Amino acid sequence: MSIERIILGFAGIMILLSLLLCLIHSPYWLWFTAFVGANLLQAAFTGFCPVAIVLKALGLKPGPAFEKK
Repeated sequence: MSIERIILGFAGIMILLSLLLCLIHSPYWLWFTAFVGANLLQAAFTGFCPVAIVLKALGLKPGPAFEKK
């Protein structure tokens, strides 16, 4: 599995978790959903993703989106 697929899965889990916490606990958890979305958006334009750095350090294989040029 490539870093990109792991990141997409991780982001999806974080968004769904924050939405669940919003329903169960507090609507302030929607700020976390917005944070995840903003990070996805900035990563799309800059190619910088902190999770990708950690996964690459753990030895996972990057796909074309997060290869260092």
